[in-house]
Amino acid sequence: MSAIENLLVEGTVKTPTVVLDADTGLLLIRGRSIPENTIDFFSPINNWVDNYCTIPKDKTTFQIRLEYFNTSTSKCLLDLLRKFENINKYRSEVTVEWFYETDDDDMEEAGQDYQAIVELPFSMIEVEEI
Repeated sequence: MSAIENLLVEGTVKTPTVVLDADTGLLLIRGRSIPENTIDFFSPINNWVDNYCTIPKDKTTFQIRLEYFNTSTSKCLLDLLRKFENINKYRSEVTVEWFYETDDDDMEEAGQDYQAIVELPFSMIEVEEI
């Protein structure tokens, strides 16, 4: 049992489902991310990740299964990846699993862009449906 409570955010038409499980080290963002106020939406997620980074599991998996996200979400994702980049260097083995649908070149390319920006091991995973 972790000292950090798990966080679950139910997805909506405009916001993704978020599962942050401190017990297993699995962090998942899935769905569409076009929130009205991206900063407000991601604030509790950033706070949770900040806490998690103080006592991470030995292995952390960050799964990104987005079918679509807006520009402001892309900045928030980069911020999260940067936090994981820091703990990957010193404390925890972090792996990013970037899921994209077959024939969705934009999402595949977005994952490749993040992969080029941050120093984290990325797995690009092609699926039939997100």
